[in-house]
Amino acid sequence: MSLSLSDLNQSRVRLAEVIGALSLATDLGMGQPMDHALRRCLLAVRLGEALGLSDHELADVYYVGLVCSVGCTIKLQEFTPWFQDEIMAAAQAATLDPGEGLDAVKFLLTSVGQGSSTLHRTKKVLNALTFGAQEVRRSFRACHEICTSFGEMLGLDATTQQALGQMHERWDGHGQPRGLKGDEKALPARIAHLAGDAEIFYRTRGIDAAVAVVKRRSGKTYDPRVAELFCQKVPSLFAQLDAEPIWEAVLAAEPTPQQWISDAQLDTIARALAHFTDVKSPYTVGHSTGVAALAETAASSLGLSNSEVTALRRAALLHDLGRIGVPVGIWDKPGPLTQTEWERVRMHPYLTERVLARSSVLGPLGTLAAFHHERLDGSGYHRGISGALIPSGGRILAAADFFHTKIESRAHRLALTPEAAGKELRGEVQAGRIDGEAANAILSAAGQRELTLRHDWPAQL
Repeated sequence: MSLSLSDLNQSRVRLAEVIGALSLATDLGMGQPMDHALRRCLLAVRLGEALGLSDHELADVYYVGLVCSVGCTIKLQEFTPWFQDEIMAAAQAATLDPGEGLDAVKFLLTSVGQGSSTLHRTKKVLNALTFGAQEVRRSFRACHEICTSFGEMLGLDATTQQALGQMHERWDGHGQPRGLKGDEKALPARIAHLAGDAEIFYRTRGIDAAVAVVKRRSGKTYDPRVAELFCQKVPSLFAQLDAEPIWEAVLAAEPTPQQWISDAQLDTIARALAHFTDVKSPYTVGHSTGVAALAETAASSLGLSNSEVTALRRAALLHDLGRIGVPVGIWDKPGPLTQTEWERVRMHPYLTERVLARSSVLGPLGTLAAFHHERLDGSGYHRGISGALIPSGGRILAAADFFHTKIESRAHRLALTPEAAGKELRGEVQAGRIDGEAANAILSAAGQRELTLRHDWPAQL
């Protein structure tokens, strides 16, 4: 597979492409098919246009529609004591109205503790019923704080940031976390909230179900004016969702003027996405930034150009984005994984690549990032390719990821010392799985002893 690092840099990047890629990752973490957030965004913009909003107002609706789930994705793992698969639980809860207490109780009774013994399940259900409301309020508060912070980091305006912090407020004032009522909830949040729910009901249960739920929740969860307009326009709204290639449609729907980010801003966003990925598990906090630092230093020592080093650093920051789509219960399992669990782990480089593939700028970085578990002898994943098919950047990234993973604790083992991690990396080189030059560059960057490499010389030399 030919991949030139020098081809992976672009001087100008559309903000919509970066946020769109982030939205695909949040879909994975919320148990939704990739494209849910894109469809929510497009539906929200069409609703905003029907309301007669200005381009500036539509821009707020657009970005809120894309990024409003990011905080929930990050905080969802806190519910793993109750749910064996928090991603599946999020998908099951997506159609619930938090204002309907009986529905929430029914969900807890049927979903908490699935897969546990009867005794443990009973304990978990009692704990959830006792502390559930308190934990949900705390989680919503944290979700909204994270969303607001992401909005600030992305350079979105104050109105958008405010709306991102209000996604779980309700028209009747019974929402979270502040109990805002009516117009106190920003209009972009009111539109995106309805659009997100309607997209799920339409996709899973059909157009009649989507209309019915919007009518039922009008004046309670949703702004009645937005709900009424939705019901009037629903055939044309959903026809657009089904008729257009959604990524291209969302990019085309970005209100003018389009927003662009600089190289420096792209680095800042890539670093934020690395943190977003790594907090999926307490065992991986700081992993992606650590891998990126090692890979960058190693690439420089091997004589790669500045543009190649930059591309590799960005790919390293993004390499584990697909981990969002694998439940925390698998990542943090102290014992051996089942075959099914292992298959889900093996898919995370593929998910990284797919999340970034839609973007013309991030797609090549995703292709490079997906090499981080490939091995020279073909024993790696997700492609299982070998030898010369793994590009130089992929070899460096694989060595950096291997070393840094070993100096981090995991649920099934303690962290190794840098010396012990270096010994294991040298062993991988001797076994023919990791490239020797890449490994030596990583060992040097980590302050460890390099491996003496043997070369196959011509006969008699």
